[in-house]
This record gives sequence, C-alpha cells and structure tokens, in this order.
Amino acid sequence: MGSLRPLNDKVIVRRLEADAKTAGGILLPEQAKEKPRQGVIEAVGEGRLLDDGRRVPLQVKPGHRVLFASYAGTEIKVDGDDLLVLGEEDVLATLD
Repeated sequence: MGSLRPLNDKVIVRRLEADAKTAGGILLPEQAKEKPRQGVIEAVGEGRLLDDGRRVPLQVKPGHRVLFASYAGTEIKVDGDDLLVLGEEDVLATLD
C-alpha cells in the first residue's frame, strides 16, 4: 500500500475479519457472514481544508482501531488487499 495516500479528510481502513461462527456456536458460510464494521486505520489524509486555507488535523491516526458506519466509504483492492476509503465523518468511534 506504499503509494496509496488519502487526500484531505479521508482515511484508509483495513476491515477486521468477520466472525466465522455465531454466539451460539453455529459456523457461518462465507456468504452469510456480515461485513465487519470495525477496522484498523492504515493511512490518513492531511486534514479538512477550511475556507481560509488552514487545515483541521484528523482525530484518528494510523494504527487506531475504529468503528464505522455500515454502508460508508468506497471499497478498493490494492495489491490484493481489500481496503475501504472513508471520510473522517464516517468513523463513529475508536476502540481500545
């Protein structure tokens, strides 16, 4: 992912793996797995550009584990990796 750099207030997220079984222990086939809404920030843009030319830095940094909106962002494939490009406003929370 070396040459992929998000612009402005965009972030690149690597989704965490979906659970392979339910809480009751039932194994799920690949098609039945729900796409996870958690991931790890891989890269961030420089921040939101204000009308006066200043930039507001992003609140998230590479390495942060985050929760994001279900249908947010654009899915991309880079060097065989499935990634998600989100606006910072689509990141709902960081997870410890």
